[in-house]
Amino acid sequence: QEQVVESGGGLVPAGASLRLSCVTSKRTIRNYAMAWFRQPPGKERESVAAITTGGTIYYADSMKGRFTISRDNAKNTLFLQMNSLKPEDTAVYFCAATLRYYSEIDDYAQMWAYDYWGQGTQVTVSS
Repeated sequence: QEQVVESGGGLVPAGASLRLSCVTSKRTIRNYAMAWFRQPPGKERESVAAITTGGTIYYADSMKGRFTISRDNAKNTLFLQMNSLKPEDTAVYFCAATLRYYSEIDDYAQMWAYDYWGQGTQVTVSS
């Protein structure tokens, strides 16, 4: 069973930046389409960004401009660079991976598209 592990969360003030990382244990990340989701307190999990094996990138509209998803296949690591953080970005951030192929990039924004999930890393942004 694949394991997905996130790291890099923490408590930061509003306006700060944070970079999350995600690694896989069995297959290298180059084999996976991968994504970041987040779950704010008391709310449903929502899509943040996704990246396919070919490098096509999806961002949720509210994340565009402040968040950047990237992958370093040589380091076997997926990143989420988050800039100009706001208190409403406070959430548990989850990394997800899939070997499946979808023809529509929007499909990669859906939770059902992913087979492997991490336990999440907490990001708290203070006002």
